[in-house]
Amino acid sequence: MDVYEAVASRRAVRAFSDEPVSRAVLDRVLAAARRAPSSGNLQPWQVYAVTGEPLAELKRRATARALAGDPGDEREYPMYPAELASPYPDRFAAAAAQRYEALGIARDDLDRPVKIAALNSQAFGAPVVLFCYLDRTMGPGQWADAGMYLQTVMLLLRAEGLHSCPQVMWTTYRRTVSQAVGAGDGLVLLCGVAVGFEKEDVPPVRTGRADLTETVSFVGAWDR
Repeated sequence: MDVYEAVASRRAVRAFSDEPVSRAVLDRVLAAARRAPSSGNLQPWQVYAVTGEPLAELKRRATARALAGDPGDEREYPMYPAELASPYPDRFAAAAAQRYEALGIARDDLDRPVKIAALNSQAFGAPVVLFCYLDRTMGPGQWADAGMYLQTVMLLLRAEGLHSCPQVMWTTYRRTVSQAVGAGDGLVLLCGVAVGFEKEDVPPVRTGRADLTETVSFVGAWDR
């Protein structure tokens, strides 16, 4: 797949089929993703690829917590800043409304938070979830490395005809995840990434993106 095509077609899919993902494909993707940028070549990521009964049990335990209204484990890092100034709240609200309308969850539904948590804890039906951890001693630079690594993984998944959905939500149930995968106390869960084939009977949802002029400034003389 052309790189531009992979970037254009990558999106956070929230409806996966139960078609299995082969180990050979994941081996190929994760081996190639090792070439992702890494400052000092630290390669700070530690990934656990989970499928089958271990994933099913993890989904059951996380979903039980979600449906019980469990507020989750204490945060190890904030998902978003406490205060978001314009234009960020507008972008957030527009994307959230679009996503959850597609999932059939109304904005005024009183059970909306629980329903959203339950869908997330099922990894939207994905047969594989990749859990990405970092050593606690790592700093912001290595977190940036992990983000570039995961983007590389997600683009390579598109080249294999697969889709993905990064889920920071899993950090809410990080203790349950760590018990399931055997991650030690020295590791911090960055996120999970749901992986699989998209359900064919679910309309695709693509959130908008800011105009290039809002996020990029060109400095110096440029040929047109």
